[in-house]
Amino acid sequence: GGILPSAEIITIGTELLLGEIQDTNTRLIAKFLRNEGIDLYRTTMIGDNENRITSAVLESLSRADLVITTGGLGPTVDDPTRNAIAHAIGSELEFRPELWHTIMQRFERYGKIPTENNKKQAYIPVGATPIENAVGTAPAFYVYFEKCMIISLPGVPKELEYLLENQVKAILKNRFKNKFVIQTFVIHTAGLGESVIDEKISDLETLTNPTVGIVAYPGQTDIRITAKATNKSKATKMISAVSEKISHRIGGFIFGFNEDTLDEVLAKMLLKNKINLCIYDNDIDRKISQALQKYNVMILEPGFKIEDFYEMDETNREDLYKLINPDMLVITKLIRNEDTSNTLKIKFYHNERRINKILNFGGHENLAIIWAFNTIMQFIRSQLPQS
Repeated sequence: GGILPSAEIITIGTELLLGEIQDTNTRLIAKFLRNEGIDLYRTTMIGDNENRITSAVLESLSRADLVITTGGLGPTVDDPTRNAIAHAIGSELEFRPELWHTIMQRFERYGKIPTENNKKQAYIPVGATPIENAVGTAPAFYVYFEKCMIISLPGVPKELEYLLENQVKAILKNRFKNKFVIQTFVIHTAGLGESVIDEKISDLETLTNPTVGIVAYPGQTDIRITAKATNKSKATKMISAVSEKISHRIGGFIFGFNEDTLDEVLAKMLLKNKINLCIYDNDIDRKISQALQKYNVMILEPGFKIEDFYEMDETNREDLYKLINPDMLVITKLIRNEDTSNTLKIKFYHNERRINKILNFGGHENLAIIWAFNTIMQFIRSQLPQS
């Protein structure tokens, strides 16, 4: 910790606070900063109020090496970012004729005539350096204040994305000459709850570098390892040391890493073992059948109703299994209980093995199908050879 430059993001726009549009810019900038080896400490969302923006910028300046603002660079009265940043650094705005010339050329290319208020966009704080915006009319800029750099970017996502890659990357490379690395590694698990995993790796979660965090989803829990180092090789070694400890403690509940998905992993295992699967998953909208068929897993149709199957005695079930003649038969039933909980029943037939499993889910009913989807796939995976 502490070896990387620190950054904060300030997203500006009253429409964000009102929930009228979704803030995608913070995520975009955060991923960009991670890739550039800059440690993001904090993000702030604020409305189009000059005094509040000034206060937010001053707070960030007191903590960070880099402050990136996005939004509020338009030509209207409710675009106060330039003024706010000027006030925060004790400066004033100045008119830049070359920026106004560029803006007029841009409008001319669009077949339009700029209005007088567009001239406002040619004003930036004294001492600031313009950042050419080749995909929009609002010039961006950066300015230094004491030991901190402020970069002010437009709020239009496509413009922001373009400027980050084509302008800001080079600016940061010149500013922070020592290249650092932030590397992440995600371990995917299924079949163990968040609290159980926490008990097994709680000591690792107190590490400062690399850090270890847990993210829970319905039926799946991810463990994220993040290392900060001066080069990729060092970061990889740091992650590997922690990953080995986690793998030793969690074992067979780990199904994949990083971009792996549970359905893809299960599909590869079924194909490797040449298993034709008959699965009745109508109660979860045939999501497993459809997911596995995308990977060319042979799914045999059962040809009977689930109610009939559960009403049969065991002898008739065995006869039906032989009649369908799959390598593996999985029957699922998701029951919504009166107390809003959900019960999942799984009947499993494979060679001589017969398993009846009942599991309960107390989360929100809208998540029940996702939970059942992951839980059933993990159950099937656990019954296959793991090598």
